[in-house]
Amino acid sequence: MGQGKSVAARDVLSGQSGDAMLPSFDDPHLQRIRRMGKGLLKVANCLITFGSVADKKSNGERSMATIEAQFCDSIPLSGAAEFVSETRTDRFLANNKHVLGAPYIRFYASHPIRNEDGVVVGNVRLIDYSPRALTDDEKQSLADLAALAERELRLISMIATRQDLLKRNWSLRRDSMIDPVVGTWNRTAILRLLKQEVEQCRKDDKPMSLLMADLDSFKLINQTHGRSAGDTLLVKIASRLRSCVRPHDTLGRYEGGRFMILLPGASHIIARSVAERLQSAISLTPETLGETKVSVTICSGTVSTDQFATADSEELVSLVSAALSTAQKLGPNSIAQADPLGN
Repeated sequence: MGQGKSVAARDVLSGQSGDAMLPSFDDPHLQRIRRMGKGLLKVANCLITFGSVADKKSNGERSMATIEAQFCDSIPLSGAAEFVSETRTDRFLANNKHVLGAPYIRFYASHPIRNEDGVVVGNVRLIDYSPRALTDDEKQSLADLAALAERELRLISMIATRQDLLKRNWSLRRDSMIDPVVGTWNRTAILRLLKQEVEQCRKDDKPMSLLMADLDSFKLINQTHGRSAGDTLLVKIASRLRSCVRPHDTLGRYEGGRFMILLPGASHIIARSVAERLQSAISLTPETLGETKVSVTICSGTVSTDQFATADSEELVSLVSAALSTAQKLGPNSIAQADPLGN
């Protein structure tokens, strides 16, 4: 039995062969090819293997399929087509325990499966329990089965590569929308999400509220305790804010110590209640910066489409910013709502 250019399964799976991945022994597409080979060539079994397959069998049962898989495991992957009409007279197989003893395998044939680089990564193997010789047409059919398996490998590789690319692209896209300090959505992302939420709430005939909160004296905290301490404080504040809103509400860092929260389905009354809840969550427990306890408060502004029915996302941002400015003029730890009457 000849040997050709091949690669161990563990090398293929570690990426040394250049394949993105290899299918499992039980892959349904390869099982279809196996059934075709078994019926077309009228053999006891047709197996498609990539290195060891016996360990794929469950519970160590001694089924015929397990024994045939173990027989294949004992034969290295071959880089050339092999045809053994009588295993008992073959110098490599004559002493195989599955030839000498039960189930007395008497015929074996294989054809290499190569990846796109021409490296042998598997074999299509035929097994029977009576000696036989394949005709030229049957040998060609075996080669055709190997070609089908190779095409399946290429498809699997293409799909895996595409999925990996999509995953990488999504990861990069997501990273570009996440604030690197607090881990919430950044300004670009929260504004984009706001536009989507406004449109969706309008379609669903539901109100959409927007809340903007700003840490009082954040600039002074940075100057007094350092930028690193200020960043640590922002992370803690973001965590508190997140714990006070619903799972489907959206939190983002707008700029500096300012956060924006999207409240789809919430009226201006609910928005005010959320602002009060946030105010309490922030002000009731001082934060520790280094060895110093710091009392932290926020000012909040809110706006809702149940009072500004025609406002788009840009108008809502302008209105909530104005409401926040009003709150800050009232003093630390204040709340103001956008007034549709302009009072």
